[in-house]
Amino acid sequence: MKKTLVSALTTALVVGAASTTFAAANPFSDVPADHWAYDAVSQLAADGVIEGYGDTTFRGNQNITRYEMAQMIAKAMAKTDVSAADKALIDKLAAEFSDELNNLGVRVSNLERNADMVKWNGKAEYTYYSHRDKDANTKTNDDQLLFRLEPSAEVNSHWHVNARLDASTDLAKDRDDVHSEHGKDSYQDTDVTLKRVWAQGNYDNFQVKLGKFAQIDSDSIFDTSFSGAEVQFGNKVTFTAGAGRQNMDNDSDFTQKFKVGEKTANYQYAGLGYGDGKFVGGVDYHHLNSDTFQYRVDTKAEKYQNEDNANIWLAKAAYRFDKTNALNGFYANNTSADDFDKAWSAQYSYKGAEAENKGTWGAWAAYRYLGQNTDLFSTFDVILAGQKGWEVGTNYAPFKNVVATLRYGNGKDLLTDNKIENLFGRIEMFF
Repeated sequence: MKKTLVSALTTALVVGAASTTFAAANPFSDVPADHWAYDAVSQLAADGVIEGYGDTTFRGNQNITRYEMAQMIAKAMAKTDVSAADKALIDKLAAEFSDELNNLGVRVSNLERNADMVKWNGKAEYTYYSHRDKDANTKTNDDQLLFRLEPSAEVNSHWHVNARLDASTDLAKDRDDVHSEHGKDSYQDTDVTLKRVWAQGNYDNFQVKLGKFAQIDSDSIFDTSFSGAEVQFGNKVTFTAGAGRQNMDNDSDFTQKFKVGEKTANYQYAGLGYGDGKFVGGVDYHHLNSDTFQYRVDTKAEKYQNEDNANIWLAKAAYRFDKTNALNGFYANNTSADDFDKAWSAQYSYKGAEAENKGTWGAWAAYRYLGQNTDLFSTFDVILAGQKGWEVGTNYAPFKNVVATLRYGNGKDLLTDNKIENLFGRIEMFF
């Protein structure tokens, strides 16, 4: 059997290479850049479908075995992001080489599948922030390092197990003392935490999550994880419901800076969502119950409203006008609180840094009002829970998989009416 450049181009069509513009370096010395099949051969080499020979040659007219061709077909079959037309070509080639795939190619396919069953993503992150109360003349500065791993393991064609493991250290304290010979307390400012771990099943128009994971409002005021179960139905229009237990102690993401009597709360939520092209929107309901849950209600921080429940309604929407301009916002109300019971935000965004594309950047401006009795798990960095004001920011990708972000916030504290000014900077390196 001949392994010609024609067969290479056919396989390139199978993996979708023929419709892509390539900029990869020339992998083979005997395939010049002006050859009609150069793009196809280069992409096949980049995808690992073909390897060539040790002397940097491709030898496009040399005989190969049906086993070698079956290897190429098996690798093409393992790809999932192919069009219907390419899938038809894959099926035709699989039928032609069915014996080789059954006797030998299936084994190759299974080895590749096993190698791909566990995927690792993550990032290293440096963060600096400065929170300032200008009227009280107080300032809090801190800088932190975070190392995050996010593995995903395939169980079968429908189920995956996912996790998030964070190792963080506070550089402002920068101490890592352990046991002392003199009986003094030990210190540990480096924290390693399993933030999330859950099993997820994906079916047609149905999804289920079990474990510890982020809930449906991670893009607004519920930027945290909880332990429980969630189901989602639908595609363009979705219904989501979940229930479990929410961590609310001092080591959690719980952002109320006042009395917290319990470490956990019973938690239920449900929501309707819609997404179609440029517009995304949704309406959600969140209920938390804790026996000693309390709301802060006066400016001297001496009076609290006793209430075991939080009942929060939230509406959110985002609209992208084109590739560069977008608006998003939300409005939330805690019907169980009498004071600081509303939270809302409106933001305009221009472009946005893309980690995979060096030189991309973005900027935004927003106004946020974040009542602390509603914004229980804040996702914002320079207008914090219990504050209102303007935020401006920018991000930039100076190198591939590296993003730098700067934010500035200016406004007032809702409880004291003091003027606040906050700064935030972050560098993320993704892998």
